[in-house]
Amino acid sequence: MSLQEFADQIKKEVGRVIIGQGDSVELIANALVNKGHILLESVPGTGKTMLAKSIAKSIEGDFKRIQFTPDVLPSDITGIHFFNPKDQKFELRVGPVVTNVLLADEINRATPRTQSALLEVMEEKQVTIDGTTVQIDQPFIVMATQNPIESQQGTFELPEAQMDRFFMKINMGYPSFEEEHQIMKTYRLSEPIEELSSSVTKEQLIQYQQEVKKVYLTEEVEKYLLSVIRATRDSEWTDVGVSPRGTLALMKAVQANAAISGRNYVIPEDVKRMAPYVLSHRLVLTLEASTKKSQLEVMEEILKSVEVPVEIGVER
Repeated sequence: MSLQEFADQIKKEVGRVIIGQGDSVELIANALVNKGHILLESVPGTGKTMLAKSIAKSIEGDFKRIQFTPDVLPSDITGIHFFNPKDQKFELRVGPVVTNVLLADEINRATPRTQSALLEVMEEKQVTIDGTTVQIDQPFIVMATQNPIESQQGTFELPEAQMDRFFMKINMGYPSFEEEHQIMKTYRLSEPIEELSSSVTKEQLIQYQQEVKKVYLTEEVEKYLLSVIRATRDSEWTDVGVSPRGTLALMKAVQANAAISGRNYVIPEDVKRMAPYVLSHRLVLTLEASTKKSQLEVMEEILKSVEVPVEIGVER
């Protein structure tokens, strides 16, 4: 099964559970083959938690969920050493981070100290508990959710270092009238997630993660991608542009988008499609810009300002 077939299959299966979010599922498939973490943002009740559960089931992976609240401690996430009175010794109890798909629900309701407990595991794929390092089995992905309507009260904005660890940010909107009607029909008599079939095994997914690296980028496309990155740093609307980590994330995302589209080479349209999802949340806007535009709107303006190459010379 090719990467394109994998993406089609996961969209078909997850689409039975999450109706009207085909583009979001395709973006998540992109992140899966790039070992990337995802930040889902939407109003409550739009299916973010169910989407994460469906993705875990579709890759035959273990699923764990953390409900973030202000009183959640870092040890609640990573794990602790506890004293076993029966054996009269300390034992290691790992936290929910030891899984394949970790849902960090309403991550912006936790304190910055607790949020930072995810930094090591997201970047290094390991967690350190009181000096003991535990490796996380692959594949591993963090799917975090946050509700924008709560951003003014009872929440803590994610720090820049944390935002930069997320491979992409996906905004899930309300379904259309027809889609919501279909949701009513689908869930009236059954729970579709119970009938969800796996689209790929964990071993196959790890193989895809190696194959996607072989997708070819011409020098023209590489320079176009870098021009977009540089423009985020030079824009009058930004205080801080995209970091080199973001550059690599965009490169990987466009490779996967090309493969999912059935190509073994990248074209400029791949860059334009993926840049808003991979780069927008990494921008730090100026004070003036933040009162007038969203990060996504600034990113779209930056894309329009960069010249797109006409000839990409895919022949090698």
